[in-house]
Amino acid sequence: MLPGESIWLLVMLWATPCQPRESHPSEYDYVSFQPELGRQYQSGRFYSRPAQCVDIPQDLPLCHGVGYDKMVLPNLLDHETMVEVKYQASSWVPLLSKNCHPGTQVFLCSLFAPVCLDRPIYPCRGFCEAVRDGCEPVMQYFGFPWPEMLRCDQYPREDVCIAGTSPNATQAPRPRKTEVCPQCDSEVKADTMYEHMCASEFALKVAIREVKKDGGDQKLVLKKKKALKRGPIHRKDWGDLVLYLKNGANCPCHQLEQLNGQFLVLGRKVKTQHILTAIHKWDKTNREFNRFMRKVKKSKCPKPHTVFM
Repeated sequence: MLPGESIWLLVMLWATPCQPRESHPSEYDYVSFQPELGRQYQSGRFYSRPAQCVDIPQDLPLCHGVGYDKMVLPNLLDHETMVEVKYQASSWVPLLSKNCHPGTQVFLCSLFAPVCLDRPIYPCRGFCEAVRDGCEPVMQYFGFPWPEMLRCDQYPREDVCIAGTSPNATQAPRPRKTEVCPQCDSEVKADTMYEHMCASEFALKVAIREVKKDGGDQKLVLKKKKALKRGPIHRKDWGDLVLYLKNGANCPCHQLEQLNGQFLVLGRKVKTQHILTAIHKWDKTNREFNRFMRKVKKSKCPKPHTVFM
């Protein structure tokens, strides 16, 4: 098979205009650098180096197991360096665990870590709209709308595009009407918690004095706090720090039913509010929680270089 033929075989297997197809990771093993790649990926922006095909790094958890192991840099979001890709992509890692759409990982990685072909292949507009419609309601719990950089009308309706089939996208999205608040619906798994902590702007060990309704949100008034990662919390805000559980007034959060003990809270600052994105009981009897804490002490999160959203 000629190199050009292998490229289009890959496109037909995975990136089709309308019909999603079943795929397997082995179908991507033969993808390699294409001589015309640099010229085809120019988008009018000046880059300090030509487009190149590189390994998806181990510390890019958003795209682990996506079905291929090499990506184009700069990517389709105009991130020119791997440092920028890693930091921007880290903000999306917590969303994967919410199962808001089965194709979320493929959609995001098609842009953050696009597969190496001799021309850029964008997600189909319908695929983008399906992921957006499934995930934007969940994102609103974290204080974020669907970002402008991912607006769906910029992607093609037809021509060759990624329609949404993924090797690991086999489960339908879960209904969210009767579920707990997404911020309170995180498993105690050491690796997942660590990735979420690194994706968060702040991580705190807290004791909670009371929880109040504040419009459609819940407001957590703290009585004790210790920073594992302080991030954007200014000194003037530290003394009277409150956290907001966005859109949490009408969904259950079992962690907040009993306020005794202490909690691990993760979050981000959105405008003037400190938004809670995950909460866990501080449970030293839990093996996974203890493994998470050991990892926090031994490892360092990547340093942020840009700000997402």
